[in-house]
Amino acid sequence: MSSLSTGFIRSVFALADHIAPVTAGRLAFRLFCRTPSPRAMSAKEREAVAAAGPLMATARVHRLRMRRGHATAWLFRPATRYPSGRTVLVLHGWRSRTEHMRPVIEALLDEGFRVVAIDLPGHGRSSGRQLNLALAVEAAQLADQWFGPFAAIVGHSFGGAVAVNAVAGSIAGVPAIAADRLALIGAPSSMPAIFEDFGRFLNLGPRAQTALADEVRRVAGQPLSAYVGAEQLAALDSPTLVVHAPDGKEVPFSEAHAFEKAGSHVTLMRAAGLGHRRIMADPHVAKAVARFVATPLDTAGAADLAA
Repeated sequence: MSSLSTGFIRSVFALADHIAPVTAGRLAFRLFCRTPSPRAMSAKEREAVAAAGPLMATARVHRLRMRRGHATAWLFRPATRYPSGRTVLVLHGWRSRTEHMRPVIEALLDEGFRVVAIDLPGHGRSSGRQLNLALAVEAAQLADQWFGPFAAIVGHSFGGAVAVNAVAGSIAGVPAIAADRLALIGAPSSMPAIFEDFGRFLNLGPRAQTALADEVRRVAGQPLSAYVGAEQLAALDSPTLVVHAPDGKEVPFSEAHAFEKAGSHVTLMRAAGLGHRRIMADPHVAKAVARFVATPLDTAGAADLAA
């Protein structure tokens, strides 16, 4: 989005707060949920998709019918002679797709796991141009119906938030998913903080910001304040690995610390120098996640990952 168009949109929302704050909040929510075109990829994104081609060709593709549209699920089977017989669900982040999760998928396959990865609504080969937490959790729950139960759920960025909320059962009308453990890579904890930042970006006034939060409650079934991942994780006993880069700009490291404080069942692993997106391409991160899923959790301490 150009600086000119951003300035115009901010001016419109600032004016709308005085004239029609409820309408402004609803429009802001729709803008928040709007996903980029899957075809609008950067050169690096195209390279990642091309590199994942051989892996994607091995998968069976399933369409999970949602209340609106469909989510595409990719089923990968391990080549090892002694598969574990267990299944892991893998969830990508915003403006991403299954191909970008290739290193983690391959590491899990090497450990003998069957892997199910979803293109979340509005991404990859799934339908639509809208994504929010409720839609994403619905897609994850459908995957659980078809392919579960899951030994673990691995999520990057927004996918990590989806994993926590899917296990916590935070979306009204969507049953909770059972998973033995969670791995959250560069994931945000506080949905309220994200919406507050978005409101500031749009120059929303107090009334429009309240209307924006009301839309979350209407769609997800609970007030925005209920969607704090660290608090949800504190109420769960699933062993959880949090992998985060201290230098990540999109999701501050304070979010990882919040998860860590949720309890002794949470282990924090620092991935120094890898940022928010490069962390997913790092083989050390992928192997650490796969080892965590495959072996008992060692709570003696987590080693820092070298850049």
